[in-house]
Amino acid sequence: MKVLKDILYKVNMKAVAGDTGVTVNNIHFDSRKVQLNDVFVAIRGSLTDGHDFIKNAENQGALAIVCEKMPEQKINGVTYIEVKDTKKALAFISANYYDNPSEKLKLVGVTGTNGKTTIATLLYDLFKKAGFKVGLLSTVKVMVNDEEHQAIRTTPDSITINSYLNEMNKAGVEFCFMEVSSHGIDQHRTTALKFEGGIFTNLSHDHLDYHKDFAEYRDVKKRFFDELPSSAFALVNSDDKNGMVMLQNTKANKYTYALKSYADYKAQILENQFTGLLLKIDDQELWSRLIGSFNAYNVLAIYAAADLLGLKTIEILQIISQLNSVSGRFQYVVSEKKKITAIVDYAHTPDALKNVLETINSIRTKNEELITVVGCGGDRDTTKRPKMGHIASALSSKVIFTSDNPRTEDPEKIIEDVEAGVQPQNFKKTMSVTNRKQAIKTACQMASENDIILIAGKGHETYQEVNGERFEFDDFKIVNEFLKQLDK
Repeated sequence: MKVLKDILYKVNMKAVAGDTGVTVNNIHFDSRKVQLNDVFVAIRGSLTDGHDFIKNAENQGALAIVCEKMPEQKINGVTYIEVKDTKKALAFISANYYDNPSEKLKLVGVTGTNGKTTIATLLYDLFKKAGFKVGLLSTVKVMVNDEEHQAIRTTPDSITINSYLNEMNKAGVEFCFMEVSSHGIDQHRTTALKFEGGIFTNLSHDHLDYHKDFAEYRDVKKRFFDELPSSAFALVNSDDKNGMVMLQNTKANKYTYALKSYADYKAQILENQFTGLLLKIDDQELWSRLIGSFNAYNVLAIYAAADLLGLKTIEILQIISQLNSVSGRFQYVVSEKKKITAIVDYAHTPDALKNVLETINSIRTKNEELITVVGCGGDRDTTKRPKMGHIASALSSKVIFTSDNPRTEDPEKIIEDVEAGVQPQNFKKTMSVTNRKQAIKTACQMASENDIILIAGKGHETYQEVNGERFEFDDFKIVNEFLKQLDK
């Protein structure tokens, strides 16, 4: 139970009709969840407009309505608050409702196109091993210290974020690491949160189905750093040309990390193998079980963030050497007899796919073939599809184009879009198998001794979404089964 005026603190109100001194129960932006004496916040979405459901919320007992346009008919006893932006209002209302839980722990946000999950998850693992109570908000899972919850989206809604942070407060969590998506920033899901620091990984082609163009996508990411307080740190990859852009207007303390250019935190790759990386970080040698140059950046970001958060150098280096790769991120298995290596990776953007393929090609001897199984998701950015087709066919020995999560689109039409990017000299390398399980099986059957199979796009996901339904589907489990069959 909360007093309405208390949870409206910092909300920019244009008009109020009714009593803000009333006591309310819960907050909702889904009218179907509203119960007696709840607050309903009307959010304008891409598919539905919450303002169309104000009447439903009133009928279900809402005591207060937060909206961008006052309804013509008002009900006596219901308080109406008109605001400029209900998404922003929801962020402050949610934070106030849960007594601003982000202020009671050290919250670090990780943003960028690739590497968010790996960095956030491994920072969680590192600080757990260092003896702290830690929280995690990621694409793969949500952790309240040792308690695991299923993740619904990369950056949850404001109510869910603050609810989890509140649970973390109760559990005595000291640090929380959080993935911050461009959608989350743009929709103000992270507004009203107090961050101890922000990390920028890189920026490449993604989410252009949502953002108008790349410049808008970049500027939304930048807004996260613009809003960091002066007490926070802003840590950016200065090898990415957008890294310094993120720092232009931030009030936070500025730090950089890089492999190629001058930076506050610098690393050098000494060895790059399928068993891991040997790195030199600030004149200290470090062995990591993570693989590939893109993971060298992730390891360096983890090292830098842990240093900025006060851990001792020797402890950071010791723990990083114990960390394993994150589920669905360059996760690999080698068959017992034929020694076929199968790699499952979440690479679902052109840049991520290029990074993974270039990493494999830099490690392999070229005496073995690299067979790639890849597709693109439906109802998402269509412009990246031919780019994915071009990269896969140019950097692989053979390619099987298949379904990812087709959602409501025709999977064969998606594959045609991907194939459109294949250059004529690479036509003979490619084939299409629409059924993803059959595509993985085909790749295993095509593979000879010591060959490498990359299954890209879905990574950690344990489902496939077709026509609005989710079916159980785990790339890693499936390829494991087929490799075992080949070894019989």
